[in-house]
Parts: sequence; structure tokens; C-alpha cells
Amino acid sequence: MSHHEHTKEIQIGSVRIGGGNPIAIQSMTNTKTEDVEATVAQILALEKAGCEIVRSTVPTMEAAKAIGEIKKRIHIPLVADIHFDHQMAIAAMENGADKIRINPGNIGSKDKVKAVVDVAKERGIPIRVGVNSGSLEKDLVKKYGGVTAQGIVESALDKVHIIEELGYDNLVISIKSSNVPMCIEAHKELAKVTDYPLHIGITESGTLWSGNIKSSVGLGILLYEGIGDTMRVSLTGDPVEEIRSAKMILRSLGLRKEGIEVVSCPTCGRTQIDLITLAKQVEDMVADIPLDLKVAVMGCVVNGPGEAREADIGICGGKGEGLLIKGGEVIKKLPEDQLLAALREELINWQG
Repeated sequence: MSHHEHTKEIQIGSVRIGGGNPIAIQSMTNTKTEDVEATVAQILALEKAGCEIVRSTVPTMEAAKAIGEIKKRIHIPLVADIHFDHQMAIAAMENGADKIRINPGNIGSKDKVKAVVDVAKERGIPIRVGVNSGSLEKDLVKKYGGVTAQGIVESALDKVHIIEELGYDNLVISIKSSNVPMCIEAHKELAKVTDYPLHIGITESGTLWSGNIKSSVGLGILLYEGIGDTMRVSLTGDPVEEIRSAKMILRSLGLRKEGIEVVSCPTCGRTQIDLITLAKQVEDMVADIPLDLKVAVMGCVVNGPGEAREADIGICGGKGEGLLIKGGEVIKKLPEDQLLAALREELINWQG
């Protein structure tokens, strides 16, 4: 059985993670949290893309107060990201944060950690305990002869024990490393020794191109192994791209159904239409249609109809004209410039 089926269930606002609940997709705003308008606009765009939990940084008291304003205008749980200052954690919770993310190692004295945990306990707010390979304690680096998966796991468990000793276990654990094999190994080790839900991600993964590949490899392997209860694809770019990538990773593994999957042929010398542009147009066009369907975009009339048979519906381009295919049967022959509109019309009708 996968680890994901057996983790403790935690409630973040209206979303439940762990215990076999669907894997929740997260992102993080990159606006100034103090700028309520900009932050709300970004969160609404993230919601539209399919984001289920969102995190914003709280570096100032003004940002903590903004959390309360932002909450009134969004529809998904809001997590406050805290670094170093325990007073920000308390202020964020008092302003309605649905969860806080802290590293107890950099919050300071035990009293400060206790002050944070006491407020979380009183309000039933979950705490995400995060450790990062980049901030691994010196004694653990020394103990294991460098930054290792074992060191990261030990560091995370130390932090969890600090909070457990304060009588609180409403926790989510996240361990992050930008080294993909180390990240996978650390999560496998952690999954053996804890039943807290795990937030998975490959940190500092990079630009859209490199970040997507690193995240897909790392997160794909973990999810296939049944590890992970909530996920974030970290990319340097528009956070909406993180959601698109996360949905695609989950769909590729059969862990999500909703949303149209677009399959397209790799193009060859027989292709007589601009298939690359067409496939991209189809992908953008179907983004807002909530059907669990496979749509094929094929470049020639030789293999097209056969390959499109596995899809629910497809279009197949030739020279100046194309075919609309449904259930493996050609249903219409159309001029090339009408293919896209005809496909959209079929999909809208499909929705009923």
C-alpha cells in the first residue's frame, strides 16, 4: 500500500490532505503580500488554473494584516510563510491564516516556538514544518560527512519532535533539496518513519524549462511510489505555470482525471500543416473545458486517423484541409482554418 493512503488526515481551511485524500496542488504568490490588490489578483488567477492551496510570505506586520484582507476575497486556503520571526507567525494566525509554514530551527528559543505552537493549538491551525538541504544544521553535516538524505530526514524529525513535545501534532512535513536523487531518497526514508502528511516539491528547480523537467522527474517518481499528500512545482516564473505543470504530472500518473489531455504526433516530413502551432492552440483552447477527455492533434492523413482512434476526439491536418475524427470515425472534412473552431464546438456540445 502506498504511504499516501496511510498518512494522518490534516485539515487546511476547507481542504483535507493526507489519509488518501486527492493530492492537493499548491503554489506561492510572488507579489508583495502587503499589496492586497496585486496578491488577490494573482490568487484568483491561480484558483482559475486549479490551485487548491496558496502560500504567501509574511515578512512584516503589514503583510500579516494583509492576510486578513486577502482572505476575504479568495476562495482557497491561505498559508503564511514565516522566516525567523515568531511574532509574524502569531500575527498571521490572528489575521486568519489557514496554516503556517515555519522552520522551528530558525525561529529561535524554545519559548518562541512554544508561543507559536500555543496559538496554533488554540485555533486548530496546522503547522507545516519545513527543512531545506540548503539550511541543514552544521552538526548534521558533520555527522554524515556532508549534506545527505539521512541528514535532511534527521533534521526534519528533530523539528517535528520539538513541536510534538509541546503537545501538538497537527503537522505537515516538507523536506526539500534541489538535488533530485537526494530528494527522492530523503522522502523514501521519511515515509518509512512517519505517518504525517508530506508536502513534496523540488526546491529552486529553475526556469520553466529546467524546472519542469527536474520537478517532473523528482515528483513523478515520488508520486508513483505513493509518496506525497500535497505538492508544489517550484518554477521561476508565473505561478500559474506551476499549477499547469502539477496538473499534468498528476494526470500523467492517472492520479487526476479532470481536464482534457491533448496528444499530438511528433511531426515528420509528411506534415503539411503547422502542427506545432495548432497543437499549442488546441492546448490553450481546451484549458477551461472541464471534461475528462483525450483530444488528438495529428499532422497527416496517413497515420492520423489510426492514431486518433485512441482519443475521444481529434483533428487531423492535411494540405489546406483537415478531418474531424470522433471515436475513430471521420465525421467532417473541413478547410484547415476551420478545424480549431469545429473542435471547440464539438467539445462544448459534449459538455451539454
